[in-house]
This record gives sequence, C-alpha cells and structure tokens, in this order.
Amino acid sequence: MIGYRKIKVGKCYVEAIRFPLGTKTLVAIRGRRGYIMCGYLNMKVACDFGEAAVKISGVATINDALRTKVSSLTPKAKKLGIYKNQPIKDVLKIIA
Repeated sequence: MIGYRKIKVGKCYVEAIRFPLGTKTLVAIRGRRGYIMCGYLNMKVACDFGEAAVKISGVATINDALRTKVSSLTPKAKKLGIYKNQPIKDVLKIIA
C-alpha cells in the first residue's frame, strides 16, 4: 500500500512517502533543505547533483525510517551538520 504523511518538525513540515516496488519498499522523506532516502535511490547521483541527501537502510515503513540512523550522506548534507549514525529524528530538524 502506498503511504504519504506530513510530519511536523518544529514550525515546519516534511513529507514522507512509502511506495512498494516488487518485493521491497521505497521510503523517502523530503524537507526544504534536503531529503532522506532508502537504498532504492542512488547516493552517487545525489552527490553528482549537489543535493543534501541522507541514506538509510533496512526500512519498510515511514515509522521504521523515523527510528533509524544515517548510514551514508552526501557532502552537502555534511555541510548542514549531518553525520553518519545520527538519528533520523535529529536530521529532520536540520532538513525541515
């Protein structure tokens, strides 16, 4: 089942989607300063485009994504103060 949620972060909102593809699920969360992506999306392409992106692994739901940590990130995300193994709830405050 496709899922969509707006998540309030302080005075801002981020948008989260869940989209089943084959036997796995694409999960992504988008804020105005960057986004969080599951393994379905390509980190090299995000780097090449100069985007602030964070990769998470092993998630199948939006709630899973909110409970996990950063597995990798682009240089632009690092410039925002995001780091590897940072809890996603902290990342949301940065990208919202």
